[in-house]
Amino acid sequence: MIETPYLLFLGDAPDQLAAKVAQGIKDWRPANAVGQFRMEGCKADVGLTDMTLEEAKAAGAKTLVIGVANRGGVISQEWKKVLVMALEEGFDLASGLHNLLRDEPDLVAVAEATGRALHDVRIPSVQYPIANGKKRTGKRVLAVGTDCSVGKMYTALCMDAEMRERGLKSSFRATGQTGILITGDGVPLDAVIADFMAGSVEYLTPDNDADHWDHIEGQGSLFHASYSGVTMALIHGGQPDALVLAHEPTREHMRGLPEYQQPSLPELRDVALTLARVVNPDCKVIGVSVNTQHLSDEDARAYLAEVEAEMGLPTTDPFRYGAGPLVDALLAS
Repeated sequence: MIETPYLLFLGDAPDQLAAKVAQGIKDWRPANAVGQFRMEGCKADVGLTDMTLEEAKAAGAKTLVIGVANRGGVISQEWKKVLVMALEEGFDLASGLHNLLRDEPDLVAVAEATGRALHDVRIPSVQYPIANGKKRTGKRVLAVGTDCSVGKMYTALCMDAEMRERGLKSSFRATGQTGILITGDGVPLDAVIADFMAGSVEYLTPDNDADHWDHIEGQGSLFHASYSGVTMALIHGGQPDALVLAHEPTREHMRGLPEYQQPSLPELRDVALTLARVVNPDCKVIGVSVNTQHLSDEDARAYLAEVEAEMGLPTTDPFRYGAGPLVDALLAS
């Protein structure tokens, strides 16, 4: 197990979105985060106290968590200097990057010399089956996005929290490094061999009570040239009974792909629903989740009303205004 609390490492993150791992932990497990460590030039800030390694250790932090999700998941040499110092200071290290801590000989050597642990959460710990497409008992809902990093995980976490507050049967099913660090369990889907990806989602969301809902953490986008495959695995492995469309309205282009534009919400609805009905003919789109963090309250509310009128679906920012409308629609589906 990864020891808490954490010091969240933001490194030299180029923008706020790059620190989404740290932001997710801070928003959903604030008791586990004592502070943040930022290098010179860091353009992200998750609103925690900036601490040195020594200050964080004195505050009780036990693990330095790499809170940055950069393109390609690479540990730079500049980062490594800090990671080595953290091990020497008595911290364990935890990372969800594709570039594994255990594959860095110098980090391994220092960890062994200091008796510290290296935690790579993006390594599958189970031999997953190939998907069989058989219908499972229980209910499942999946958020699908117009782009990457638009709020799919937050949508699932907010809906799960709302259902639990109502005393309903509900589980959040993590499929990425941030969700796993928040909940302590899940499938690191984008590190699973392609043939077993859909099967790993079946494994993650097994038979359950008829009135139990699994909120599956969404990944990627069907319209993203780099990451569409992981979304397809979630749709076919998850066999969702319901879909929520997720969108961030201020993007100028697809994340990391300046030559590509996001699809419209009607385009996303039609493509995602067509693919979902391959494995679940009864699947429905029940609502729209909009990430309005870059809009004023007035603009956000106006935009939500505009989308709701256009789509004919309950529309909200579940983190900012609550997931009630989405849960109501889910239960009525």
